[in-house]
Amino acid sequence: MPELTWQKSSYSAEAANCVYVATTSTGTVHLRESDEPDVILVTTRPRLHELIRTLKAHSSPRTT
Repeated sequence: MPELTWQKSSYSAEAANCVYVATTSTGTVHLRESDEPDVILVTTRPRLHELIRTLKAHSSPRTT
């Protein structure tokens, strides 16, 4: 596995509980959380995009 260069998410606060992202030249996306850096989720850009899109759609306030 190539050495990953981790970048803190711009949505993470300055304190703990930060999300870090790293990508590879093949487009694989690696995600980890600062409290458990040994636990790494691996996905693709299209799947991550779909997850974020879905989460945003479901987090909007609903009117009744």
